[in-house]
Amino acid sequence: MRSVRMRVLGSLLVLAIAAIGGWQLLPARHDTDGTITVGTTDSVTSLDPAGAYDAGSWALFNNVFQSLLTFEPGGASPVPDAARDCAFAGNALTVYRCTLRQGLRFPSGREVTGADVKYSFDRVKRINSDVGPASLLDTLQSVSVDGQTVSFRLTAPDATFPYKIATGAGAIVDRTEYPANRLRTDGGADGTGPYVLTSYTKDRQARLSPNESYRGAVQHTGRPVLMRYYEDSAALEKAWQERRVDVAARTLPPAVLAGLSPSDPGQRVTESDSTETRDLVLNVRENSPLHDRRVRQALAAVINREKLVSQVYQGTTDPLYSLIPAGVTGHTTSFFDMYPKPDPQRARKLLDAAGVSMPVRFTYGYAEGRESAVAEAAELKRQLEATGLFYVTTKAYPWADFQQRYADGRLDAYGVGWVADFPDPDTFSGPLVGTDGSLKNGYSSEEADRLVRDGRRYEDRSRAVEDFKSLQDVVAQDVPLIPLWQRKEYVLSTEDVGGAQYLSDATGVFRLWRLDWI
Repeated sequence: MRSVRMRVLGSLLVLAIAAIGGWQLLPARHDTDGTITVGTTDSVTSLDPAGAYDAGSWALFNNVFQSLLTFEPGGASPVPDAARDCAFAGNALTVYRCTLRQGLRFPSGREVTGADVKYSFDRVKRINSDVGPASLLDTLQSVSVDGQTVSFRLTAPDATFPYKIATGAGAIVDRTEYPANRLRTDGGADGTGPYVLTSYTKDRQARLSPNESYRGAVQHTGRPVLMRYYEDSAALEKAWQERRVDVAARTLPPAVLAGLSPSDPGQRVTESDSTETRDLVLNVRENSPLHDRRVRQALAAVINREKLVSQVYQGTTDPLYSLIPAGVTGHTTSFFDMYPKPDPQRARKLLDAAGVSMPVRFTYGYAEGRESAVAEAAELKRQLEATGLFYVTTKAYPWADFQQRYADGRLDAYGVGWVADFPDPDTFSGPLVGTDGSLKNGYSSEEADRLVRDGRRYEDRSRAVEDFKSLQDVVAQDVPLIPLWQRKEYVLSTEDVGGAQYLSDATGVFRLWRLDWI
């Protein structure tokens, strides 16, 4: 999922509580209704599941909507949520069937039917929003309904289809509230998840109340939650320091994260590995200055990731040398193998062979909202221009504008974060480098598409490892993107809030219902 999507591989919980005579009185709760306030810099693109494919939106969808399937904390395979049961029909992996639970109801009181499920998937495909999740459903050919049983017919074998419908792309909406051919824009959201969205102010806050009618995989719905959205990391840090939020997640400034200590009083710190990555995406269209593969290879040959992560991120990220991050099945170091160290002389030879004028001039765009994005753009510009081979114009845009610009091909290069949609390496393949993938950079490779398809043929996911390794070699050769770093995940909470360590993990689910007062 576009992150701008995090996920925890392991966690370390540090509890710092000052003792007074052997006893510690917990602070007073921040309001009388027990609401827990969560702060983030992740933006919400749309409240309509057909119109968003990003971390901020999907974090909200996880809580307001239900999908047929979901992931338990730390789970490797999806389990039923809105569905009673799901399974492939036969061994061909081209027909998948789910039967709905009985008694699911939308906020209006109307019962959820198989027709609502079909409607939800059909409209995602029909609307096909530039910044929506339709690309994740690329193998879905048609949906049919027989009572409360829903059948999905696929264009090719896809063992990962159950994983995909467990994401925000599979959110079930009320067919009487959502237009069939366009996005809903009235600021409402009608789902059957653990929470009800009671109010929403764009770019400011979302208020969530436990859904007393919820029925599904979650055993207990949580406390009322107020999500507060901050324009940048500095604003989130200020809110945290002033205790205007009880939980700070995604993303505090690197200097703050690097300075965290187990002895910091009055807070809990969850530090964990994650599968969130950031890539320098390159526009390969014919009218782009980066169209020639040798120009893109030259870029890959001079970027110094170690310096980028040490100077900009202060050790809170790790250099990444491949499409699939460390800790995920199939990970390799393909970019390190092909471009082992910054080599301006090699880059010059590649540009000479391409016959382009030097310095190569191009634009680099990035989304506003994170202090480190500015420093990252400046460091990349400095590294590239220091070679004398490139001249880079950097520009920041508001998140929605940024998404639309790169979807329209108006940026030559752009920085995009990626958080796993589900716990499988396929989430880093088709959506990122498949034809008509979500990055919208014009890349299309028959070999890459074949390897993506082949990697989906096996229900035993370990059998797909060689396909994913080969795909990463193709990407390092073609360079439609350059992997930059892999994030460590941090969540801060006040000492009277429990469950913050369970907010997120490698499954891609954001679990607000796990938060509670101690």
